[in-house]
Amino acid sequence: MILRILDRLEETIIATLIAAATLVVFVAVVQRYGLSHAAALVAWSKAQGFDGLAAIAKQVFLTLNAVRLTWAQELAIFMVVWMAKFGAAYGVRTGIHVGVDILVNSLPPPQRRAVTLLALFAGALFTAVIGTLGAALVLHIAEMGQTSAVLEIPMWVVYLAVPLGSYLMCFRFLQVAWRYATTGELPAHDPTHVEGVEAGAEEAQR
Repeated sequence: MILRILDRLEETIIATLIAAATLVVFVAVVQRYGLSHAAALVAWSKAQGFDGLAAIAKQVFLTLNAVRLTWAQELAIFMVVWMAKFGAAYGVRTGIHVGVDILVNSLPPPQRRAVTLLALFAGALFTAVIGTLGAALVLHIAEMGQTSAVLEIPMWVVYLAVPLGSYLMCFRFLQVAWRYATTGELPAHDPTHVEGVEAGAEEAQR
């Protein structure tokens, strides 16, 4: 039950951050291009003597210019950083990380099992070290009181993604190692699989 809640929380965080970052960037780009095109339309309308159109384009320009989105790029970067850290843990759980396993698969089953477990525990150790170093960095930045340049968000909040994401990734490595040790199965991802397609095809056949 707890693992299911953690899985759902992990997926929700990733999906929310991706959607939010995409929306923020889209709005910022639309505003930027809207400003340039509105300004160009004002100049062209005045040159052609279309005073009414020039007035409308000017009003559009002023409206768009009143919306300050200088913070959009910084916020999008922060959200992508958090998404990447939690996405890496999700990748371990679902087996979507790229791996070269041709040599491992050529080994006899006992050696293959040992090498696979060694790799998983090495990944757990590495991410645990990164998480610990990240936690120390977060504490150091919190003591300094550093804030971001535009949003003025405490930077320790931004860097908190490092220990949280790394420790979650460490847990996922250990989870996969336990599953492999007890069942002999590793998470695998099929890039050709699209969720819901099979169900739709079966219903169509019926």
